[in-house]
Amino acid sequence: MFHRVRTKESSEVLPEKTRYTKYYEHDGQLRAYANRSMVMAGLFGVIAFMSLGFAIYVRLQPATVIRVSADGEATVVGGGQPASQTTVTTGLLGVQAASSVGTAPTDIEGRAVVRKFLESYMRYTPTSVDKNLADALNLMTANLRMYSLNLLRDQDLVGKIREEQITSSFKIRSIEPLPGQPWTYQAFGVKEVHRIRNKSEFTDRLVGKYQVRLIQERRSERVPSGLLVAEYREEQMVGDRDIGLLQESTLLENR
Repeated sequence: MFHRVRTKESSEVLPEKTRYTKYYEHDGQLRAYANRSMVMAGLFGVIAFMSLGFAIYVRLQPATVIRVSADGEATVVGGGQPASQTTVTTGLLGVQAASSVGTAPTDIEGRAVVRKFLESYMRYTPTSVDKNLADALNLMTANLRMYSLNLLRDQDLVGKIREEQITSSFKIRSIEPLPGQPWTYQAFGVKEVHRIRNKSEFTDRLVGKYQVRLIQERRSERVPSGLLVAEYREEQMVGDRDIGLLQESTLLENR
């Protein structure tokens, strides 16, 4: 009795299609799924072997070697190219070869070097004086750098700047090349110097004329423009001095 009730309940739970299918139909479905899986596995295996063969082929190919001449010509001297060497000239390789040989600097590069030198040499604070002077010295030739270092050491300029809390602001008004003198520029600038002495603040506003002569050398990583400062002169044109506890900087307002 209990057996009959259990059979009746199980027949009610199963789907109607399952109750009427035969055992060999279920076996055929399983075999079809197995055959389909084997076909897919074989296909993926063939793809994997093809990828492995292509990787081995690429790895066995010799490396391509390109030689760049002084005039910017790129020549293939190795690799899978034929015995007759193929010459390929590209704009990028031409620019790199020209830079390595050294092209003549332009006027805009000369103005940029003069501006960077004057701003580094004239603009400083007690905390940035070391870096600014180092940047200016790196733009000089060896002779001028040695002369400037001896002058700074004798005058103890860095010590005075820190002791008197000197702050210098500098703004260039114009930079023009001098006619008849190659790589020589004349600049006009306004310099404003704040210092504290005996608990009093002093402000000097100076208008100066600066003459900078550059020298051309081979371009390098240290001198990308190929120009260095060989001579520097400064001449004060107009200047005044104000004394007071509070000073308004007209130069900084116009910057």
